[in-house]
Amino acid sequence: MKRNTGCGCGNFTPTPLSRRDMLRQCANGFGAVALTALLGDKAYGATPAKGTSIGTPHYTAKAKNVIFLYMDGGVSQVDSFDPKPRLTKENGQPFAMTMEPTQFDNNGSTLGSPWSFKQYGQSGAPVSELFPHVGECVDDLAIIRSMVSNFSEHNQANYFLHTGHGLVGRPSMGSWTQYGLGSENQNLPGFVVLNGGLIPSGGVENFGNGFLPAAYQASLLKAQEYPLANIAPAESAPGAQQSQLDLLSRLDADAMLHRGQHDALEAAISNYELAYRMQTAVPELVDIKGESDATKKLYGMEAEYEHTRAYGLQCLLARRLVERGVRFVELTCPPIDGQDRWDAHGDLVSNHELNSKAVDQPIAGLLKDLKSRGLLDETLVIWAGEFGRTPFAQGTVGRDHNPFGFTIWMAGGGVKPGVIYGATDDYGYKAVENRVEIHDLHATMLHLLGFDHTKLSYRYSGRDMRLTDVHGHIIHDILA
Repeated sequence: MKRNTGCGCGNFTPTPLSRRDMLRQCANGFGAVALTALLGDKAYGATPAKGTSIGTPHYTAKAKNVIFLYMDGGVSQVDSFDPKPRLTKENGQPFAMTMEPTQFDNNGSTLGSPWSFKQYGQSGAPVSELFPHVGECVDDLAIIRSMVSNFSEHNQANYFLHTGHGLVGRPSMGSWTQYGLGSENQNLPGFVVLNGGLIPSGGVENFGNGFLPAAYQASLLKAQEYPLANIAPAESAPGAQQSQLDLLSRLDADAMLHRGQHDALEAAISNYELAYRMQTAVPELVDIKGESDATKKLYGMEAEYEHTRAYGLQCLLARRLVERGVRFVELTCPPIDGQDRWDAHGDLVSNHELNSKAVDQPIAGLLKDLKSRGLLDETLVIWAGEFGRTPFAQGTVGRDHNPFGFTIWMAGGGVKPGVIYGATDDYGYKAVENRVEIHDLHATMLHLLGFDHTKLSYRYSGRDMRLTDVHGHIIHDILA
């Protein structure tokens, strides 16, 4: 159906009449109101956009949710999950391999790990003494030792890890997840970032919607009693806030009547409505009084170290979020005095010991709690930083950035438990077996969520865009 332009000269192209305009003009717009209510929720029958599969996975999913434990700054692979005896043997000697250009060009000698390793579980996977609690969970992990990145600088590497592209402006993997699956909970966002106090290099664009509609960007919550500003209604009179929202809705509807569809305006309307519903859902989410003392202790919330308690609360809230149907939850690192994330340029020992002390027990508590509740089978947990660290020293006691071979791990959500995949050379410098790229990680994640990564796309600037661009292979050997 098309509008009649009223001109017979043939110099004007008739303007297509949108479905919304048609319904607005039919039955005084009541049909539009009803249809918007029915189709607006992506989890309850939203119509797929052309060339996409919104809300309709391509095949049966193994995972319903993702928890991304982001290790901001880059954990050293040779000091965590990839032991290298040769480093210990040649500690202090000139590094025997050719060195690639480094971020700070202050390369020193071979640097052996200051920490010992121990084999855990039936799989016998070796884990550094930095992670004794996570070590107890190795039989649930798929440890990937052959990750690589295209970038050695934080901003670009962070964008690449989060969005599959080294420049700002692309949608985050959390945005793609929500875009594909929608949200199971009408009262909470589908994509939540728990702000532990450190926003990654590159800023909140790591969690942005890019060219996807604005409603798919992350919502940042703080792991505290009041996770959002103004979460409590400011109006004292019952119904006053609803009256204000009704007025906003009428004004926005009038604006769209004259301007047509507008992504930012429609996202604002959606966010107003969601924020209103969150005033009830969020206080209940962060109220952990009902959690048992044993559960709180499991997450490290009774630990002496304040940062263990802080990260423990993040992990507990992550479990509560996925229980409530939030699709993608990302955790960020807590700020530790005198340290810069996992970015151990100057003092490897102090940096990694303090950071691991903060996250080790809470992460293990999360894995054990998810498993005991039957949630690990449907929740994909990813532990990763943007790159690893050099096996030779920066200066004398630090390690520089290393994108050529590093370690991540995955658990739950259809991942094969208790396996080690890939390998680096004898120094832990470069991936030499089963090299895994960031695009492969994204492809595997989407596969576990039920999507063919080559088909989950969005038409933008004349091209069908996707998280994996024109790359990506599923890591079949780590799938259960």
